[in-house]
Amino acid sequence: MERSPGDRPSPSAQDQPSAPSDPPGQPPPAHPKPDLSSGDQPAGPGAAGEALAVLTSFGRRLLVLVPVYLAGAMGLSVGFVLFGLALYLGWRRVRDGKERSLRVARQLLDDEERLTAETLYMSHRELPAWVSFPDVEKVEWLNKIVAQVWPFLGQYMEKLLAETVAPSVRGSNPHLQTFTFTRVELGEKPLRILGVKVHPGQNKQQILLDLNISYVGDIQIDVEVKKYFCKAGVKGMQLHGVLRVILEPLMGDLPIVGAVSMFFIRRPTLDINWTGMTNLLDIPGLSSLSDTMIMDSIAAFLVLPNRLLVPLVPDLHDVAQLRSPLPRGIIRIHLLAARGLSSKDKYVKGLIEGKSDPYAIVRVGTQTFCSRVIDEELNPQWGETYEVMVHEVPGQEVEVEVFDKDPDKDDFLGRMKLDVGKVLQAGVLDEWFPLQGGQGQVHLKLEWLSLLPDAEKLEQVLQWNRGVSSRPEPPSAAILVVYLDRAQDLPLKKGNKEPNPMVQLSVQDVTRESKAVYNNNCPVWEEAFRFFLQDPQSQELDVQVKDDSRALTLGALTLPLARLLTASELTLDQWFQLSSSGPNSRLYMKLVMRILYLDSSEVRFPAVPGAPGASDLDSESPQTGSSVDAPPRPQHTTPDSHFGTENVLRIHVLEAQDLIAKDRFLGGLVKGKSDPYVKLKLAGRSFRSRVVREDLNPRWNEVFEVIVTSIPGQELGVEVFDKDLDKDDFLGRCKVSLTAVLNSGFLDEWLTLEDVPSGRLHLRLERLTPRPTAADLEEVLQVNSLIQTQKSGELAAALLSVYVERAEDLPLRKGTKPPSPYATIAVGDTSHKTKTVSQTSAPIWDECASFLIRKPSTESLELQVRGEGTGALGSLSLPLSELLGADQLCVDRWFTLNNGQGQVLLRAQLGILVSQHSGVEAHSHSHSYSSSSVSEELEPWGGLPHTTSSAPELRQRLTHGDSPLEAPAGPLGQVRLTVWYYSEERKLISIVHSCRSLRQNGRDPPDPYVSLLLHPDKNRGTKRKTSQKKRTLNPEFNERFEWELPLDEALRRKLDVSVKSNSSFMSRERELLGKVQLDLAETDLSQGAAQWYDLLDDKDKGSS
Repeated sequence: MERSPGDRPSPSAQDQPSAPSDPPGQPPPAHPKPDLSSGDQPAGPGAAGEALAVLTSFGRRLLVLVPVYLAGAMGLSVGFVLFGLALYLGWRRVRDGKERSLRVARQLLDDEERLTAETLYMSHRELPAWVSFPDVEKVEWLNKIVAQVWPFLGQYMEKLLAETVAPSVRGSNPHLQTFTFTRVELGEKPLRILGVKVHPGQNKQQILLDLNISYVGDIQIDVEVKKYFCKAGVKGMQLHGVLRVILEPLMGDLPIVGAVSMFFIRRPTLDINWTGMTNLLDIPGLSSLSDTMIMDSIAAFLVLPNRLLVPLVPDLHDVAQLRSPLPRGIIRIHLLAARGLSSKDKYVKGLIEGKSDPYAIVRVGTQTFCSRVIDEELNPQWGETYEVMVHEVPGQEVEVEVFDKDPDKDDFLGRMKLDVGKVLQAGVLDEWFPLQGGQGQVHLKLEWLSLLPDAEKLEQVLQWNRGVSSRPEPPSAAILVVYLDRAQDLPLKKGNKEPNPMVQLSVQDVTRESKAVYNNNCPVWEEAFRFFLQDPQSQELDVQVKDDSRALTLGALTLPLARLLTASELTLDQWFQLSSSGPNSRLYMKLVMRILYLDSSEVRFPAVPGAPGASDLDSESPQTGSSVDAPPRPQHTTPDSHFGTENVLRIHVLEAQDLIAKDRFLGGLVKGKSDPYVKLKLAGRSFRSRVVREDLNPRWNEVFEVIVTSIPGQELGVEVFDKDLDKDDFLGRCKVSLTAVLNSGFLDEWLTLEDVPSGRLHLRLERLTPRPTAADLEEVLQVNSLIQTQKSGELAAALLSVYVERAEDLPLRKGTKPPSPYATIAVGDTSHKTKTVSQTSAPIWDECASFLIRKPSTESLELQVRGEGTGALGSLSLPLSELLGADQLCVDRWFTLNNGQGQVLLRAQLGILVSQHSGVEAHSHSHSYSSSSVSEELEPWGGLPHTTSSAPELRQRLTHGDSPLEAPAGPLGQVRLTVWYYSEERKLISIVHSCRSLRQNGRDPPDPYVSLLLHPDKNRGTKRKTSQKKRTLNPEFNERFEWELPLDEALRRKLDVSVKSNSSFMSRERELLGKVQLDLAETDLSQGAAQWYDLLDDKDKGSS
C-alpha cells in the first residue's frame, strides 16, 4: 500500500541532513522543533530547588569517603580500600558499557525505522512491480501492530506477574513470603521484527516461519523482599536472535491452527542492565557469569530441542509430541583432524614463535562437545566421534570452533559452520572445511542416520557398529525418547504431607531429571527426555520417583528396552505400575524407540585413478542405445492379474464365556477373576482388544479390519490373555481357517478355546468385496456410522489399490549424475515405500499397495519420489474424490510431478465395501437371524411391526432423509436425527446430524448445541450433549450417542431433544431455541434412517 508523505512519521530535527534543497521524489521535510534555548524558554526551578540539587550532589560525593573512614576506624590496611576502589571502578566500567551499548542500539533502531520509512516511500516510486525481493521479507505492518499492542501487553504482563508469578514465588520458599513486584513496565520501545522468512516445505500440516527479532527496550521490573529489605530489578535489556514459529497442526475447523510452537534455533544474544542488589552482577567476572546462567535458563526453555507450545484448541491430540517431537534424524560427526592452523604461543616476549595447543568445540544447538587438547601441534589429529540430534531442517547448523589452550585465556583459531540440510542431501559428507576468522582447515566426516520405526535392521546396525572404532563413546544403534506424562496415587510423606515428586530416568550411566511438582501426589510433568542406546537388546530404563530432597523414594520401575523391540512401531504408550510404592501408584509414560540406520548405498568409495575400469565407470551413460532403438512410451500401466483382487476381512470380537480365573490374592488363598483381552494375528498384522477388568464373561464388542488376498491356507490366530502387572497369563487360543470365510463371505460362531480347561469366544467374520461403483457409498457411510462401536476406530468405506509402474525424466543429481530413486505412497498415516532403483532417471518399480479408506470424499493419495542421498525429486497429490467421478472408480495415466520435471505412470482404483451382514441390513431380510430375533422382541409391544424388504428398499430408507423433497422447516427450525436400536449390542443409538433455520432472538446468531435426555430419568444419568457451534443458524454436529438398555425398556422411554444456546459469555443460563420429544414406542427403531423433526416451544412439544 502506497503511503503519502503526510502519513509518514516525521524524523527529528537532528536526523535531518543539511541540504540546499530536497531532491525530487523525497518526502517533504519535517517541521523543525522550537528552539527551547532561546529567550522563550520557560523559567527554570527556583533558588530553593537549585540549593537542594547542590546539597544532594555534595552528599553523594561525601558518601564516597565513608568506606575510607570505616577502613581507618577498623584498623584495616590501605589494600582493602584500593581493592574496593578497583572493584567499584570495574563495576562502573561494565555498567557504563552496558548503558552505552543500550543507547547505541536504541539509536540504531531509531535510524533503521526512519530509513525504512524513507525507503518504503521511495520504493513505490522508483522500483518497478516485477522486481523480485529476497526470501526474507520486511514486515513493517507487523511492527506497527506490535507497537500498538505493546502497552496492553505490558498491562497483561503486570497482571500475570502480580497475580500468578508472585504467589508461586512466595509459596516456593518460606523466606520469600514477602516477595512482591513493585514495578512492572515494558517501556516505550517495543519488540521489532527485522525480517520474516517462510519455508514452503513438504509437510502440508504445518506453516514454518523464521522471525529475525531484535529487542532493545527500556523495560523496568523491580522486585522487593520486604522481610530482608532487599530490592532488585532490571532496567533495560537487549535480545537478538532468530525465532522459529511453527503453526501446526492445520485443521479444517476454526481456528484452523491447532497450536503454535516457538523456539530459537540458535542461542540468542542477551545483555541485561541490572538495578538494586542485582547491581552486584555487573562486577567484572560476575557479569559474564550471570549472563551465561540466564542464557542457559533461556536455552533450557526456548532453544532447540526445547520449545514453547501454545495450544489454541482444547483437547489437542498428541500435545507431548508437538512440544517435544521426534528428531528429524541423527548426525554422526567424525572430528578427524585439522591442518595449517596459526601459531599463537610466543616465548621471550614474542621473540620466539612457538606452535599452538589446539582443541575443538563442536556445537549443534544446545548440544556441545569438546575435544581433547593436542599439545604443540599445528596439524592435530583428533579422531573423535560425536552424535547429535537434529530437529529442524533447514535451520540448524553444525558449528566447529578451534581454540589454542592457554593458562589464562584461550586464543581463537577459527570457526566453520555448515547447514544440516547439506548433510541430509549428501547422506555422507567427507570434506576439508576452511576456518573463518583464522587460517587452516578442519577435516570432518558427517553421516546422516535415518530413524527407522521397526527393528528389522537392528542386527545389521549392531554388526556394523561392532566394526567401527569410536571414541570417546561407542556408536549408537538407536535412540529412546521418553514422554513423561503423569503419576497417580503416590505415597504421602510422614505426617500425611503431600510430596514434591520428581523423576530420575537412567540408561546405563546417563541420568536425566524432571522438574519437581510441589505438594501433589498426582503430579503432571509433561516432559520429554532423549537417550542414545548402544544395544537396545540388553539395556534397561531405570525410573526412580523421588521427593525433591532426593532422600525419599516414592516408587521405582525397571523396564527392559527389549520390550519395545516387539511393540508396534517400537512404541509403548501406557500406565506402568510402580514398585516400592503404594498399591495404586502408577506412572504414565510414552516410550518411543527408533533405530539409527545409515543406508549403505549412500556410502561412496572413490575410484582409484588409473585403476582398471575406472574410466569406464565415469564414461558410462545411464541409458544405452539411441532414441530410435528405444521402445515406445506406454500410455497405461500393465499390472499383473492379481492386482485389485484383495478383499477386506472385518473381524468382530464380540464376547467370551467361562474363561478361567488367573488372579490370586493373599498368596493364592483367595481366588479372584481375570482381566481378559484378545490378540489377533493375520496376514502379518496383529491387533489387540481392550482389557475388561475382573470379568470371566467379558464383552468387548470391537471391530478390526485387515486386507486379505485369496492365497489358500491362511489362518486367523486368536489368543486370549489375562492382563497382569508383570507377565500376562494365557487364557486360551484358537485358529480360524479363512478358506470357508472367503468362500461363503460370512462366519458367526462360538469357538472353543484350546489348551485351557474351559472358555469359548464369540467371533463374527465377514468378507467385504470391493465394488467399482459409487452408488452405494452414501449407504455404506450411513450403515458404518450406525454399527460403529465406541471402542473401535472408524470403519472403512472403501479399498484403494495403487500400482506404481515407472517414472521418467526425473531431475539429475548435481546436474549430471542420475539419482537412485524410490517412491513413497501414503494415505493418511499409512504408507508404502517401493524398492530403490540404482542410478537412473527412468526407474521401473512395478509395485502395488492397498489402503483402507474411511472417507473417500475427503482423503487423498500422496506420492513422493525421492533419491537416496539426494532428497525429494518431486511429488503429487491425487484427491480420491477424483476417483469417485471416474469410470469404474479408476484412473490409469501419466501424472506430472509438482516440480514440473518428471512424470509417474500409476493406476489407482477404488472399491466400495458394502456389508451384506451388518446389523442395519439384517433388519430388512426375513431370512436373517438378527431380523427374526428383533421381530420377536418387537411384536409384544406392537410398536415395531415385522418388515420384509429387499436390499434396494433398505437403500431407499437409508437415503430417505437426504431427499430434496423435504417439508419446509417450522417457525423454530428443524433438527435432523437418526434413532435406531442395535439389537446385537442391546443399545439405543441416536445420531445428531444437524439443525437448520433456527430462530434468532437477538442481534447476533446463537451458539447452538443439542441436549438429549431419556424420560423418565430421575438422576439425569441418561443426559447427553453435543459440542457447541459458534454463531450459526444451521449447525452441523454429526455426533453419535449410545444408551445401554434392553429393547423393552427402550420402548417405555421418551427421547427429549432440546436445542439450546448460551445466553452470554459470563452467564450460566441457557436459551431454549426449541425442542422435540420422541415417544420411542411410536418410533420405528428398525430403520436407522435420518429424519428432520420440527422444533416446538416448551409448552407444545411433540414429534413431527
